[in-house]
Amino acid sequence: MTQIVAHRGASGSRPENTLPSFAEAVRVDSDVIELDVHLSKDGQLIVMHDEDVERTTNGKGLIREKTLAEIKKLNAGSWFSPAYQNTKVPTLKEVLDLLVMRNFRGVLTIELKTDHYHYPEIEMKTAALMTSRTWPFSHWYCSFNIKSLDIIHKLEPKTQLDLILSTSNKKVIEALDRPYIEGIHPKMDWVLKNEASLADLPLAIRPWTIDEEPLVKKCVALKTTGIITNYPEKVQQYVRNAQRSK
Repeated sequence: MTQIVAHRGASGSRPENTLPSFAEAVRVDSDVIELDVHLSKDGQLIVMHDEDVERTTNGKGLIREKTLAEIKKLNAGSWFSPAYQNTKVPTLKEVLDLLVMRNFRGVLTIELKTDHYHYPEIEMKTAALMTSRTWPFSHWYCSFNIKSLDIIHKLEPKTQLDLILSTSNKKVIEALDRPYIEGIHPKMDWVLKNEASLADLPLAIRPWTIDEEPLVKKCVALKTTGIITNYPEKVQQYVRNAQRSK
């Protein structure tokens, strides 16, 4: 079955990378939930996509220049809808606690956001948290930054790793050169450009970000391992439709 990966949670219907978004991803039975991790000024693991807080909060400035206390004062939901005006930026620990509370039994894939700025010790801090106990769900790591995957592999040698890319064939070769990298998360443009050779590639392929039914059907036809989407519930139905029409 095609894995449905909830991109930043159910980010099409809830503010991305927030507890409401992750709760909704659990509710609709997503196979995988994806989130992004940065480090605050005081070394806390912060769940947000961008390096700065401006797009998804009412604040300004870089995450790495703010303490957790400063980040917690920000409104992380009103940009999406007034209904989420009390939504805060979560820490990774808060997301983990939510997933436990909501009885999530799928996979959490943690994107280490080190492609623009490599936070010192972010891999060590993340691995320390993830290995601090046994979780009722599995976890993987992914990143645009191959160096982060190399580091996390040394810390958690048995944990699945995936390399994210846009359309770079060079990155695919880097993934193939590392036997501990399980798969790639390419932009859908790369999939369409390379569809003739996908079956011969010894890597799992989970393209991003697929929200429309024609592209879902294409992914099902190409037998991609997964589909990364902002609308997990809707895409689940698209996948079922595509499988029925085979």
